[in-house]
Amino acid sequence: MKHPGGAAILIAALLGGAATAATAATVAQGGVLRGRLPMGSDGLTFDGRPVLVAGDGRFIVGVGRDAAATVWLGWFDTDGENGEEIAIAPRTWPTQAIPGLPARPVADSEFAARRPAELAYIAAVRSAAIADPSAAAGWAGSFTAPAAGPVTGVFGSQRILGGERQAPHAGIDIGAPAGAAVQAPAAGIVRLAAGPFTLEGNLVMIDHGLGVVSALLHLSRIDVVPGQFVSRGEVVGGVGSTGRATGAHLHWGVTIAGTRIDPAVLLETR
Repeated sequence: MKHPGGAAILIAALLGGAATAATAATVAQGGVLRGRLPMGSDGLTFDGRPVLVAGDGRFIVGVGRDAAATVWLGWFDTDGENGEEIAIAPRTWPTQAIPGLPARPVADSEFAARRPAELAYIAAVRSAAIADPSAAAGWAGSFTAPAAGPVTGVFGSQRILGGERQAPHAGIDIGAPAGAAVQAPAAGIVRLAAGPFTLEGNLVMIDHGLGVVSALLHLSRIDVVPGQFVSRGEVVGGVGSTGRATGAHLHWGVTIAGTRIDPAVLLETR
C-alpha cells in the first residue's frame, strides 16, 4: 500500500501524460514513463516486475501494447513501502492490410530449423543489456528517427498480409529507398550486427543503456561491428529489404527491459 508519509516521486509520462509528483500519472499503452526516485529509495517495481534504476535515481519504464487499465509503480523508502497507481489509457489500434505476402527468403522447413536459434540469439542480446544497465547512457538523451522518410507502418497495428492475420506490428516502418543511410537513433553500444536472419534480415541491435534496446531490421548492409560505440546520428547501415519484407524500408523496434514500446514515443520529448 502507499505510505501517506512517503517521499514524492517525480514521474513524466510520455504519450498521454504529464509530469506529476506524488499524484496519479497517466500513460497510454505502448508509452513510456520516466522518473526519478527520491534519495534513499530503492526496490522500484512496475506491475510487480523489477525496474532498472540509474545511479542518480532516474529510471525509464516501458508500457506494453496490451497493458491493463491500472498498474502499480512501487518502491521502498525510509517510511517503508510506497507507490503510485498509474492509469493506462487505452489506444485504438489500426488495421493495416498489405496486398500479397512478403517473399519468404528461405523454405518453411529451413525457417523452422533456423528460427529457434535466431530467437535465442536476439533474446540473449536483450538480456545482456538488462544485465549491464550502465554500459551506455543514450536512453537519457534525445532520440532521432533512424532514417529519413515517411512512416509507413505504425506500432501496434494489426497486420493483414495477403489476407492472412499476423501478429501486431512491434515497431514502426520508415519508407526509404534501398541503400539510404540508417543512423543510430541514440548513443549506445552495438550488441548485434549480423545477418541475414530469416525474418529480420540483416540486423543491428543497439544497447542505449538501462535496458533500452533498438533493433534495426531488413538492412541492405551493416557498417558497424558488435562492441562498437555509436553516437546519435552515426550511420550503422543502409535501408534494405533483406529477410521477410515486401520492399525496401526500415523497421525500427524498441524494447525496454524486454517490453516492446512505440518507438515514436521516444521522438516526442527528451
